[in-house]
Amino acid sequence: MRFLALPLLLAICLPAWAALPFATAKVGYRNIDKSYSTEATVEAVRQSTVSAQVAGRITAVNFDVGDHVKAGQVIVRIDPAELSQAVAGSRAQVAQAEAQLANAKANYERQVQLFQQKFISQAALDRATSEYRAAQAAAQAARAGAGQTSTVRSYTTLTAPFSGVVMARHVEVGEMASPGKPLMTGFDPEDLRVVANIPQYQLAEVQQAAKASVEIPSLNKWIEARGITVLPSADTATHTVKVRLDLPAGASDGIIPGIYARAYFATGEARKLVIPNAAVLRRSEITAVYVVGANNRVSLRQVRLGDTTPKGEVEVLAGLNPGDVIALDPVKAGIYAKRAPAQ
Repeated sequence: MRFLALPLLLAICLPAWAALPFATAKVGYRNIDKSYSTEATVEAVRQSTVSAQVAGRITAVNFDVGDHVKAGQVIVRIDPAELSQAVAGSRAQVAQAEAQLANAKANYERQVQLFQQKFISQAALDRATSEYRAAQAAAQAARAGAGQTSTVRSYTTLTAPFSGVVMARHVEVGEMASPGKPLMTGFDPEDLRVVANIPQYQLAEVQQAAKASVEIPSLNKWIEARGITVLPSADTATHTVKVRLDLPAGASDGIIPGIYARAYFATGEARKLVIPNAAVLRRSEITAVYVVGANNRVSLRQVRLGDTTPKGEVEVLAGLNPGDVIALDPVKAGIYAKRAPAQ
């Protein structure tokens, strides 16, 4: 009889809510990171605008907004016709200067021989030496000019300085480019950071923070920052200091520069009543959870919530007590509550 009574005893000891068709959890206090949070903005560590260095007509724009570009790929071409003529002229000047140098050198060598035989004066030799040195200088100047012209001609082909994504396209084919005119802007999506403005009265606490997290509300995403950098200057108008939070490589999927974020700095530890954020039912301005009571009775209870933690939990300020049992899946709990007979 004792062995037959054992299953019955276990059934009596099991809580009634253990057989519900959805997962549940007991509400309790837990030690969590005490944090200071503030608004922030995502920005790219590597972002640049490629501008024209020479004047000319745009002949090709090889990429558009949103395209992925590899480092070294040609993104814009400028008509090189005018500069090609300049390069040809510079090369002609080099040939002329080298011919004059060869002539001056031959004349100098003849004058040296004649001077050694005492057929010419020292003044004649000095004149030939001066002409030879002037020809050497003229040839060097012509070569430098040709090199400069060739370098300027290379500016008609613009390449990507690093691999990334095109953020903005500023020109179209057929437009005229001029020195300094922006052509294309891009950024590296694998190297992002979050920038927050910290009030000066909060700066000392933030500087002592051991770690920080970033929340992207639009993506419902939490990211642990891999580094905190406090800039050594303050804004004279707002008296705030910029703080950068570096995002880890590979964690920026879907994140783009300029979107809203929140920065959380772990400044200590606190004991708080927390529940999983997924258990919260949000309808317009109402925030509530399904509470499991006696006899598996499920009821909707409104709660007031505080800060969200990086681990997907949220602080409960009012509406729940330690030991309360809540449904972890509010959708299934709501269906169960509607189908359950009235008690």
